[in-house]
Amino acid sequence: MTRLFVRFISLALLASLLLSCAAPAALPTSTPQHFAPFILVTQDPNASATPTPFQPSGLAETPLPTFTASPPPTATFTSTPPATATFPPPPSPTTGSVSPTLPTSSRTNYILYSTLDFQNKNITTDQTIRYYNNTGTTLSDIVLSVQPNIYTNAFVLNSIAQDGTPITSYAFSGQRLTVNLPQPLGAGSATTLTLNFKLNIPQKSSSDVFGYDFNQINLVDWYPFIVPHRGGWILHDPSSWGEHLVYDASDFELNIKTDSDVILAIGASPEQNGEWTRYRMYGARTLAISASDEFIVSETTSGSIAIRSYYFSGFQTGGADMLTYASQAIDTFSAQFAPYPHQTLAIVQTDMSDGMEYDGLIFLSSNFYKQYNGTARSNLAAIGVHEIAHQWWYSLVGNDHALEPWLDETLSTYSERIFYENNYPANVSWWWQFRVDYFKPTGYVDGSIYQYDSFRNYTNATYFQGARFLDEMREQMGYGNFSKFIKEYATRYSYGHATTADFFALAREIVNINYDTLQKKYFSGSY
Repeated sequence: MTRLFVRFISLALLASLLLSCAAPAALPTSTPQHFAPFILVTQDPNASATPTPFQPSGLAETPLPTFTASPPPTATFTSTPPATATFPPPPSPTTGSVSPTLPTSSRTNYILYSTLDFQNKNITTDQTIRYYNNTGTTLSDIVLSVQPNIYTNAFVLNSIAQDGTPITSYAFSGQRLTVNLPQPLGAGSATTLTLNFKLNIPQKSSSDVFGYDFNQINLVDWYPFIVPHRGGWILHDPSSWGEHLVYDASDFELNIKTDSDVILAIGASPEQNGEWTRYRMYGARTLAISASDEFIVSETTSGSIAIRSYYFSGFQTGGADMLTYASQAIDTFSAQFAPYPHQTLAIVQTDMSDGMEYDGLIFLSSNFYKQYNGTARSNLAAIGVHEIAHQWWYSLVGNDHALEPWLDETLSTYSERIFYENNYPANVSWWWQFRVDYFKPTGYVDGSIYQYDSFRNYTNATYFQGARFLDEMREQMGYGNFSKFIKEYATRYSYGHATTADFFALAREIVNINYDTLQKKYFSGSY
């Protein structure tokens, strides 16, 4: 996954990362819809630094069934927010999904009332944050991440208050907003922050996900959020590759209105809330939005989970087939790891160079749809499954993406292998060659995003050496013990944070064998 800011990637670095590649597969044949045509920004699939590294699609067998497009849910929008907002309790658990194990009252609550002006590319928001001090210590300040403020003139903070009193003492620079509390916030206490802000949405580059292009707006990490506190506030510096943000599991309610012809892709199902359309997520790390007036929507279900595919005219085959891969992935990972942690999954085509994951929503490159050959031996399937696996390794089980990125990237990469062995076993050897061996990976798995001297060394170690490590660990533990271990890992650290030390401590708890040789081969440290 990636939330890279393209300004950090120099042209020289991009040139050094180019790999030789075969011609992409032809576009799938499909019947044009009534939506405006999608104009693809063409680029070599290996031309830029992508934390979900890939190569051109190969040939394969087994075409997939297609799904018919269904119209998006309709919504009526008006303009006045209610005077007060209360966060409702989470819905009851349903078959095939999980409800958060922590009480809602113990997590940070985010309530947002937002008006998206799609044509003028801005969004205005009234935000309420109910923060519970679960740090075990008294706090004199609260630190929020404000990622849009990194972009020139994108973020405008109109007001901020604590428990109804305007805040005058705060420091705001770059991505960091530090609110100095007039009264210390004791352990176990709670406070409410209210903010009003406007985003002037910047133009998106093809190497970034945040921003607008000619037919789509993507809003990711778009609102201020309180960063985790572990002996101090955790807000790392951005890097040229990898992800620097760390998130607590939180509860979200988004109430939104926008232009009547705009379709919203969000990792939750819409509900009517008076004049607003409401989306609620529980135990999520983020709430992302993609908006377009040209989306085609196909939909299916996996048990009680609604799966929606958002794509553009000319890409119906890939857009529909992703429903099959997503349904298979949810079924497989729910059985192998833990029940799927959300009520819905949105799969969104966008003009970027790779894939991205957010809670209940993944982005996939238009190039993957363009190259798609109608089979599981494709970037669309493999990278799509990788991003879906992040719903367990990032969304359900959190970690420090800057200091220990292997914990989500290695597990998501190896989850691809588990997907193929359970759904397309004849393709497992293809997967190893296509996704791992092709890159001839080397390096230690456990570096931070700041330790690797190039993008290629980072991905080779974190993604691909990591996959080899997990495969050897699985053989050493035994498949049954590994299955027991990975299920317990997903359960024990649900809605929390895991570390490398936690990972190996649990492995020894499940089967107490000597992992020293394995660690020396793949890790720079001993755990």
